[in-house]
Amino acid sequence: MKQFFLTMGGVFAGLFLFFVVIPFVFLTIAIASVSSKEPVQSNTVLELDLREGISDQTPTSPFAVFGGAGLSTVQIVDTLAQAQADDKVKALLIRLPEAGITPAAADEIRQAVRRFRGSGKIVIAHSQGFMPVGTTVSSYMVGASASELWMQNTAGFQLSGFSAETVFLGRAFDRYGVDAQFEQRYEYKNAVNEYTQSDFTAAHREAMTAWMTSIYTSALTHAAQDRKQTPQQLRATIEAGPYSAQDALRLRLVDKIGQVEEAEAEVKRRAGRGAEIMAFSDYAASVGERTGSGKDAIAIVGGEGAIITGRDNGGSPFGGGASIASDLTAKAIYEAIEDKDVKAIVFRVSSPGGSPEASEQILAAVRAAKAAGKPVVVSMGDYAASGGYWISSEASWIVAQPTTLTGSIGVFGGKFVLADALGRFGVDMRHLSVGGEYADAFSPSQPFTPAQRAAFAAQIDRTYEEFITRVSTGRRLPAERVREIAKGRVWTGAQAHGIGLVDQLGGLEEAIAKAKSLANIGADVEVRFKRFPEPSSPWEALSKAFGVSSEAARVLVGIGGVMNDPQAEAAVRRIETDRQRASGASVLADQPY
Repeated sequence: MKQFFLTMGGVFAGLFLFFVVIPFVFLTIAIASVSSKEPVQSNTVLELDLREGISDQTPTSPFAVFGGAGLSTVQIVDTLAQAQADDKVKALLIRLPEAGITPAAADEIRQAVRRFRGSGKIVIAHSQGFMPVGTTVSSYMVGASASELWMQNTAGFQLSGFSAETVFLGRAFDRYGVDAQFEQRYEYKNAVNEYTQSDFTAAHREAMTAWMTSIYTSALTHAAQDRKQTPQQLRATIEAGPYSAQDALRLRLVDKIGQVEEAEAEVKRRAGRGAEIMAFSDYAASVGERTGSGKDAIAIVGGEGAIITGRDNGGSPFGGGASIASDLTAKAIYEAIEDKDVKAIVFRVSSPGGSPEASEQILAAVRAAKAAGKPVVVSMGDYAASGGYWISSEASWIVAQPTTLTGSIGVFGGKFVLADALGRFGVDMRHLSVGGEYADAFSPSQPFTPAQRAAFAAQIDRTYEEFITRVSTGRRLPAERVREIAKGRVWTGAQAHGIGLVDQLGGLEEAIAKAKSLANIGADVEVRFKRFPEPSSPWEALSKAFGVSSEAARVLVGIGGVMNDPQAEAAVRRIETDRQRASGASVLADQPY
């Protein structure tokens, strides 16, 4: 009887899902699609709100909006490029966040804003204050790139530098019996220090201070250029703060004081008679992604997040943490190789690292593209560090923002031994193993044996040497030189450019221009843009969400009202077959080989 009720509960849940939830989702998407593609009026003002945060790249799932996915840096750059050529768009209003923007994203948005202004259009930025936290200097830099920077009357200009916090768990682990056993290559690979130390090591402090100084100096230099001051003048003024809005105006840190409604009225007045404000996201949906024109095409391959093996089938189509799945990313590059219209590939990378095996799979695809005569230009986003640099290392050309965090050419790994910690709470951890001595090397119930530690350290050494070889080959640097600048150290794009890890400073637009050049396409010749991997259709996204094929998802949505129809029952049987088939494939794919 219990199983009967469980079965019936599952049936009713399934009916509710397929009769109510899925149709509602599709209806919502349809309504959103219609409403977001409203016509662009003459004398339009675009309002770009940066306060809710941005990703580096736009998710490929059509349902990402339901997971809270907002604008991306790439989308902002792409949309502003179209807006600057659109005669109906006259001006841009930017809402600045009180805290920071990731530095590399701020660099790229600033460059796009300057290009937009270069077309003769007005940009007003409005701030409700600059808080003394994190990378607020990057937010100020974006505001400084506008034609006018406004601040609310009650807001505070509290920016006076750049700060970052690091939490060290070493003392807590000692107190509660957690034994962090890690190998790191080498002293600058400082992620390990958070588990083993209670303060910065000398190397950790040196590297972190260096890249923070680089970011701070770069932002101040650009802001000073846009504010028509010297970097020394601007720095002295900022660091003598904090200030009220009135003081900031007097010191020429901002241009006007006013509420956002006043800024909106002013930008509309300057845009012309009958001007109206249009949300940036609505305009982006209206114009879509740039497709370009011309015979030849440039492929744009995206990758954001941690680098993992596989196809990322466990991820949610409704958003969540982004990742670079090696199967999907490598496949995207191979598809670009096989496309005869594609003459070069721009590989947009924004990743703090991940699996060496996944990184090598993606790098092999980059090599294949070069071997096929298709140059690969990497455009680095917020981060391209560790595995993010591994997959970039053998590209034909590397472009990074001055404040991109890159390098981190190093390796770390290890485990936490938890038996003592759990034992203090009356929890006893025991283990059994069969096979060789290394079989239980990563058991959390006991430390490494000397032999296990030696074997694991040897594996870490091999991976580190493989990383050195990739960088040496790709950057045409002697291996000894790579070892000198590696050691796990993080560099900014500006620093990396000076030591040969990056070829050029800039963003996606500069990467596209270089890709054209390497493919022997004239700078003034129009090209088409093809994006890989292609965005998922709603059916594919549903199949990922509910474990059925995309064809089955189509059937599920259309099945309402015909459950008693024999053909509908046959469709349901086919769906179950598809599910079993997919499950079997997944099991096989997970087998060692």
